[in-house]
Amino acid sequence: MTHIKVIIPAFNEANSISQVIHEIPETVSEIIVVNNNSIDETAKNAQNAGATVLTENKMGYGHACLCGMDYVAQQSETPDIIVFIDGDYSDYPEDLTKVVQPIIDQDIDFVIGARAKEKREKGSMTPQQIFGNWLATFLMKLIFGATYTDLGPFRAIKYDKLLTLEMEDKTYGWTVEMQLKALKKELSYVEVPVRYKKRIGISKVSGTVKGSIFAGIKILGWIFKYSIK
Repeated sequence: MTHIKVIIPAFNEANSISQVIHEIPETVSEIIVVNNNSIDETAKNAQNAGATVLTENKMGYGHACLCGMDYVAQQSETPDIIVFIDGDYSDYPEDLTKVVQPIIDQDIDFVIGARAKEKREKGSMTPQQIFGNWLATFLMKLIFGATYTDLGPFRAIKYDKLLTLEMEDKTYGWTVEMQLKALKKELSYVEVPVRYKKRIGISKVSGTVKGSIFAGIKILGWIFKYSIK
């Protein structure tokens, strides 16, 4: 049986985290919620829902993901697949089965849950998110010949391949760093169209001008860094 663990970075997601956890398929062996300095009851609600709860007080999406990876690395039994999903309930957690399927059935290394336009609830992505995704994936296609269409946070990757990427981004560049490094390492990858709905609460990235600007700078910075290597 395929051993799957899920890592959920969470900052002030008390109103949504339990729903995310409850709707993750039972085929997952462990759900790891990384409480990223929340000031609400995210940690308590996640624990009550049955997740393993870790604490990462250094603010940043990448910090939280790296904390989850460090925890997994210390376990005696390593997983086959790591899945990353947000804690805001914008994704459909039950779609995890579809996202991991190419790894299980086709031996693909890396799968992105792509938020296809026809599967997105109206208003679920802000104009700056849509433009940012288009620009980033266009540049990756232009410079690297990539076939990405999205930087979607819902993704699955073979655990051993994830380790080879030596992930380092601490904040907004985590997703694009993973995709660029997957290209550099010549990992096999596919996108699986997934449904997407309006999140519960306000986005800490696209929901603010500051967050959108810093995310854009980070994403473009990673792309141009790799374009000159």
